[in-house]
Amino acid sequence: MAKKRALITGITGQDGSYLAELLLEKGYDVVGMIRRSSTVNFERIQHIQDRITLATGDLMDEISMINLLREYRPSEVYNLAAQSFVQTSWAQPVFTGETTALGVTRVLDAVRLVDPEIRFYQASSSEMFGKVVEVPQTETTPFYPRSPYGVAKVYGHWITVNYRESYNLHASSGILFNHESPRRGLEFVTRKIAHGAARIKLGLDHELRLGNLDARRDWGFAGDYVEAMWLMLQQDTPDDYVVATGETYAVREFCELAFGAVDLDYQDYVVMDDRFMRPAEVDLLIGDPAKAQAKLGWKRKVSFPELVQMMVESDVQMLKNLMR
Repeated sequence: MAKKRALITGITGQDGSYLAELLLEKGYDVVGMIRRSSTVNFERIQHIQDRITLATGDLMDEISMINLLREYRPSEVYNLAAQSFVQTSWAQPVFTGETTALGVTRVLDAVRLVDPEIRFYQASSSEMFGKVVEVPQTETTPFYPRSPYGVAKVYGHWITVNYRESYNLHASSGILFNHESPRRGLEFVTRKIAHGAARIKLGLDHELRLGNLDARRDWGFAGDYVEAMWLMLQQDTPDDYVVATGETYAVREFCELAFGAVDLDYQDYVVMDDRFMRPAEVDLLIGDPAKAQAKLGWKRKVSFPELVQMMVESDVQMLKNLMR
């Protein structure tokens, strides 16, 4: 039997790197799309770079997506590429819309034109719920996005549903709640906290400035969540699924655990700074993963305290290596 081949857009990101590892373990040929740019960061996929194929393409250019699909003929496409930092979306709202919203349409249209049998995964986001209208959030909870990023993700989500229903594509969306790991970018609050705690422990910093400590999120481990993406494309029927832990914690609790992991009290070091407050805050996100658990047989393996511990330990080790 021929090997399955998957194309991952955004392979150099946190989720892309974990998904690539998972698919390699399952015997796939993995093709990763990268933009033709001199600043691509391969750090997250360095350890598997010799086992994957990297190909150039751009979500801003549908012709490049068509050519990519024609050349590599994947049976599965995972669309993880986007302008994915919420804070940046206020500074770059048009660019966020071009990549995170219209980019999805370009990939879907390329799939429709080249091979409608390709199975497609869209990375939707809990940020679509924004100012939540019910708790917890499920697949049927109405969206009320509170950032240009959230708005763009709503478009990406609905265009996926639209192409599924209009062209009978096997197109599924994973509405993923916050998922973190040691590979998270330093601009994200969880990694900022883990890294900050490690730097303070090692005497490299004396304080950590953060925004709203009372915002609550449903945080899981990215390595667990990419398995849900894969499971969605193995189903006979495409559908949308909330992927979450069903638990919620405040940023303050993340700080407490992170600093506790290096025997420090966060209250001695964390300073609230208005510069890091969002123009429109999302106060409480908590997902109900019942459908994913029942239909996909998915469940998370890493607990919240284990996740925080893993991230802090990784940053302590990384900084120690740099200090040698």
